[in-house]
Amino acid sequence: MVGNTKKLSIAFYWHMHQPVYQLTPDSDYIMPWTRLHAVKDYLDMLTIIRDYKNIKLNFNIVPILIDSFIRYGEKGYHDIHSRISVKPVEELTEEDKNFIINNFFDANYQYMILPLKEYDRLIHKYQFTKDINEFSPQEYSDLMALFNLAWIDSSHQKDYPELKALYKKGSGYTLEDRIKIIEIQRDIIRKIIPTFRKYLAEGRIELTTSPHYHPILPILVDIADVSTNQNGDLPLTLGMKKDAEVQIKEAIQIIEGAFGVKPKGIWPSEHCISNKTLKLFGDLGIKWTISDEGVLSNSIKFDFVRDFNGNLENPYPLLKVYDYKSGVKVIFREAVFPNLISFEYPNHDSERVAIDLYDRIKTIQNKIQNSPDETHLLTIAMDGENCWENYAKDGAIFLNKLYELINNDETLETVLISDYIEKEQHLKEINSIKAGSWINQDFKLWIDEPLKNLAWTYLKQVKDDLENFILLNPTHENIEKAKRELYVCQGSDWFWWFGEPNDSGHDNIFDYLFRMHLKNVYEFMGQKPPAFLDTQLIQALENQLFEDEQNVQFPTMTGMNFLELSDGPVLQDSKIFDKIGYSCDSVNFYLKFYLNEYVANNPSKYFQTFQAYIYMRNSNKKHSLSHIRLISKTDRILPVCKEKFHNELQITVDNGTLKFSRLTCAIPNGLWTLQSNKDFAINHEKTIDVTIPLDNLEIAYGEEMEFVIAQSKLGVLDSVTPNEVLLKVKRV
Repeated sequence: MVGNTKKLSIAFYWHMHQPVYQLTPDSDYIMPWTRLHAVKDYLDMLTIIRDYKNIKLNFNIVPILIDSFIRYGEKGYHDIHSRISVKPVEELTEEDKNFIINNFFDANYQYMILPLKEYDRLIHKYQFTKDINEFSPQEYSDLMALFNLAWIDSSHQKDYPELKALYKKGSGYTLEDRIKIIEIQRDIIRKIIPTFRKYLAEGRIELTTSPHYHPILPILVDIADVSTNQNGDLPLTLGMKKDAEVQIKEAIQIIEGAFGVKPKGIWPSEHCISNKTLKLFGDLGIKWTISDEGVLSNSIKFDFVRDFNGNLENPYPLLKVYDYKSGVKVIFREAVFPNLISFEYPNHDSERVAIDLYDRIKTIQNKIQNSPDETHLLTIAMDGENCWENYAKDGAIFLNKLYELINNDETLETVLISDYIEKEQHLKEINSIKAGSWINQDFKLWIDEPLKNLAWTYLKQVKDDLENFILLNPTHENIEKAKRELYVCQGSDWFWWFGEPNDSGHDNIFDYLFRMHLKNVYEFMGQKPPAFLDTQLIQALENQLFEDEQNVQFPTMTGMNFLELSDGPVLQDSKIFDKIGYSCDSVNFYLKFYLNEYVANNPSKYFQTFQAYIYMRNSNKKHSLSHIRLISKTDRILPVCKEKFHNELQITVDNGTLKFSRLTCAIPNGLWTLQSNKDFAINHEKTIDVTIPLDNLEIAYGEEMEFVIAQSKLGVLDSVTPNEVLLKVKRV
């Protein structure tokens, strides 16, 4: 206690992670993000505290990064971007030029492109014309140089005078300049591990790790803990608990080997934990771990209520260390601060938002003054690399101001987490954890979605094939190499990007990498990879949907209600359907769409692709609800378009033919996620007939379902039927 004020301890905990971007351990990296974040974030996030003697930080480094630092810095490895960057412009092929034009503007415009005058000119030229022949050899050379320069944090200029000169040059870059830029990047990368070792030795930082290839541990340990598997499109068991254990052990060994210190804590990938995961941690001698505020809320049945400004009314339960029965201590991060830092603060003046965060910390401190305990730990844990390019000076202004305010405040202290836990005298017991992650406290970003489930099915099939091979060939020289490829495919990133709702902009590359690593397992076994690995997952899923649709037997529908769709604002030659029938019984909800005859008979005279959307919800509104996703052509919003719904069925018709359909389900925060193709059936002959089990729409016996039908062209709303009230059917 300082004066009459209880001291608040703060654990800043920065997570550094990139996935595996190589096809094989000896190949070029397919994507450049590990190299670029290494020269933009990993060193300056550490060295920024050298002028603040009271600031201590905690870092989590995923072992994949250690492999990459050594390959880039010591062994001279390239990614596709860096290899092209050191290629003479006269040797660039058309393919190279296309790649440069389409990939070397991948940087924040305001803070990375605009300050470099020639880079800004080139991006405007790119927006005007994407013709590769419109760019001169010198412009290609400049674009490659400027892209690589823009990603180097400006703080490195004081250590590399030649780097400062290269920035100042602005244009007219030569091959020698580009080679020099890549050499400087390699030198920066070589400094990362020694600098971390130095700060560790000085007691300024603590270092932890995550499982080697960043898998979602609760899924590997026991899939039954995270998935209800109602759709039958997931394996009942993965048999990967031993793999989870191996990935944790390897991670600890790699970090200890690189930095000379054995980590005491584990940052579970995506803050995903479960009872069985914590037991595994205890069995492996791990001292502590971390998860999210929402997981704590669900586990202790305590609602963290916030005021209008997002401040916790009662932060006390979040500020304690919890003692789990396996002997592992668990801390939980505050959930609003990471969102503010990542998404809200970059839109404002950096010093002002640093003061805002400091004020929020002080608000929490004020609320513990009547606490029965003397010690309280506020944990600010988040991604330490991906948000800073959206800040002025790569976040340096924000972080310097924040650290300065805390450094000069005697009532606040920053701590190393292990040190704090070892001294903590007021532990809270917790005997059970509600399995969850930092996102909606569930695992739906990595499982329980058709495309993600297909990836898990592939992974399980390959694992089974490998285990059968090992039984027959226990001494084969490539067994460990094959296992390594399997571990790579257990990483969280593949499943994060597959399917809904995330889109990386490079989903096809993640799909390709995932399937290639699965193929590598068979290559190491000396076997031909199975044919299913030759097809993109999304295409395989669509093929599966199509096959299922062809084999559906639809019941005879009686007691059908019909909607005659009047022209209204939609012209006769642009409607998809003339009439829609609907009904339900004790099991299913039925829809019958009658295709507009004019459209069917005159395919050349109408817009090629139509979509129908059926939005549905339980009339009790007792489930997660999300808004209609269609774009309105005017600012006049129909009453029904302001409603929220639980399910969305999309039907796509192209040239009078049913092309694709999908059923999605609302999840918290206004998002949508795919449901399995087994959740509904659809057939198309003279009409389009749809059958959806009412159980899958979460409509119980005696309950009503409300719905509305919208027609659109490529996601732009054409009409809604009805437009004032919702239609209703009752399950009987």
